[in-house]
Amino acid sequence: MSSLFTTKMFSFSTLVLLLQLFTINLRTIDAQVGMCYGTFGDDLPPANEVVSLYQDNCIQKMRLFDPKRDVLHALNNSNIELILGIPNIDLQQLATFPNEAITWVQNNVLDFFPNVKIKYVAVGNEVNPAVGDTYKVAKYVLPAIQNIYQAIRAKGLQDQIKVTTVIDMTMLGNTYPPSQSSFKAVVKSYIEPIIGYLVYANAPLLANVYPYYGYSSSPDHVALSYALFTSPDVVVTDGEYKYQNLFDAVLDSVHAAIDNTKIGYVEVIVSESGWPSDGGFGASDDNAKTYLEGLFRRAKTGSPRRPSKPTEIYVFSMFDENQKTPEIEKHWGVFHPNKENKFPIPCVKSI
Repeated sequence: MSSLFTTKMFSFSTLVLLLQLFTINLRTIDAQVGMCYGTFGDDLPPANEVVSLYQDNCIQKMRLFDPKRDVLHALNNSNIELILGIPNIDLQQLATFPNEAITWVQNNVLDFFPNVKIKYVAVGNEVNPAVGDTYKVAKYVLPAIQNIYQAIRAKGLQDQIKVTTVIDMTMLGNTYPPSQSSFKAVVKSYIEPIIGYLVYANAPLLANVYPYYGYSSSPDHVALSYALFTSPDVVVTDGEYKYQNLFDAVLDSVHAAIDNTKIGYVEVIVSESGWPSDGGFGASDDNAKTYLEGLFRRAKTGSPRRPSKPTEIYVFSMFDENQKTPEIEKHWGVFHPNKENKFPIPCVKSI
């Protein structure tokens, strides 16, 4: 009787321990996934309700594209980690006048930190020195990063708040196979000093990874299953690396491009990824739901080239935004503006 009781107690204790470890692991994994909070809509809920929606759905990370003070106030003591963006329009001022960077950090970081858990400051978004309108501000990106960094460093916070930028993925040249990826020659004088700074400051690089566009622009060459994380088999073999989904192939092309500069190791954080539910080829509720499910599973692991830790990923976007153009830009939300979710998302509170 005693032996049987002891065995049962051991089994019960072991089960409890395993469940605790499982729950802790899920909390760690889910903490890797955040949501981008875009505000280009005239029907969106107020900031305090949005923060509550994050908390109710166990979303522990937010990307905010510019320092909206109502959102920063709403985040107070929320325990939500934040990527705080600096719009491209502000880069020249912050790069040219160091005192402006000091003032920006005071008003938008120090006035809220640490009650608001600002983890990264993203200086500029998808700036490309060679094409598009953003080339006009490309020369300001690095000095703006440096001025913001120095303002944060002056307060001894450089190890708690990392200063970085979001790259334009079209700066990558040959990306197939991923290991051969490199930055185009025309952008190297722009991106390589930024990578050098990131190595020096031990800061990550942010990249927006969208398999949707790879599929929708070339459906004859990119299988939908490869883009949606549903391929049953390896699709691309690149030496020792094997790719069963396009997300990993795109992400590893960024890793390889950085590695191929020979400057040093830089972590890559996926600052946007998602799938539209309407407005374009391949955009549907079913595809968006399938992609999200795959993305949440994928966040538990690293990529073939960086397998040692889970990938930090921010889903684009929290809400549909009815003031964006073209039409497809309106339909990336996980939630409708009335706060009803389009698709269920994992929540550790339900475990």
